[in-house]
Amino acid sequence: MPTAIAVTSADLVLPAPDRHTPGAAVLRPPGEADLEGALAETSALLERHGHLVAVVPPWLPPATVRRLHTVRAILETDRIALLDIDLPPLGTAVLVRQLRQLTVCDFSPGVIASAARLLSHYIHAGALLGTVAKLDRVPVGLKAHARSWSPSAQFAVLAHPTPHLARLGPAGAASQAALPPGPGFATHLTFARGALASDWVTAELAPAWQVQGVMENPLPADSAAWWATPKLVEFAAAIPDLSVLYQLVASVRREECRWCGFELIGDRCGFCAAPLATPPPEAPARTGTRSRT
Repeated sequence: MPTAIAVTSADLVLPAPDRHTPGAAVLRPPGEADLEGALAETSALLERHGHLVAVVPPWLPPATVRRLHTVRAILETDRIALLDIDLPPLGTAVLVRQLRQLTVCDFSPGVIASAARLLSHYIHAGALLGTVAKLDRVPVGLKAHARSWSPSAQFAVLAHPTPHLARLGPAGAASQAALPPGPGFATHLTFARGALASDWVTAELAPAWQVQGVMENPLPADSAAWWATPKLVEFAAAIPDLSVLYQLVASVRREECRWCGFELIGDRCGFCAAPLATPPPEAPARTGTRSRT
């Protein structure tokens, strides 16, 4: 069986793009399962798949993150990777789908785990917001804060890979310069509606970014808190084609983790988080003594 990809919420599991892409395991949070149940659940996944790669975004509740680390420690296994990838909720779900696609390829668990950081750089994640008054994920100027009090205000915000914020005009109109910078490669656009009635993402953004396809999905439960408002339409553009994802990952030189022995790409192991290279030792501090004559 391929390496298992796991998440902590079912709304981070997007529909498979084809019949070959497997689903993802949903690890129940502390409020839904006790520690004994979590241990049994994780042990069963390891027995069936051999290795488990769990995406652990930093916006999860601390109790959920502690539970994942506790389970890995009690099981005393090096076959669980906990990936702390910082993307908005819908962007995280898109990355999870890409990792699921890669599990059917001939990549080792270590390469799949470390590929998450590589693939995240190619995801353009943002949202159309009705207000940015409480937004702290991207820089927000005083003018944007003031304009947020207008009931008709709308803002195009890109959180990743480069923060960008622009206020849209009436009916969502925006100049080409005000649009968030899009990807320079072929992508599909996934979007999810919150409590904001607007077709701007499909009518304006998708054509400007020249995406090859558009798909709507339900809004993840954590999106409103991440963007600091329920008045939003979240979007994420990413590479959809498995052959392109495969070539992207396969083109990176593979190394062996000096700590746990897993294969990796990039500069950090996905399983033990050890850096590829040993940091140089610090130079001894010089004393300020002066020689006597």
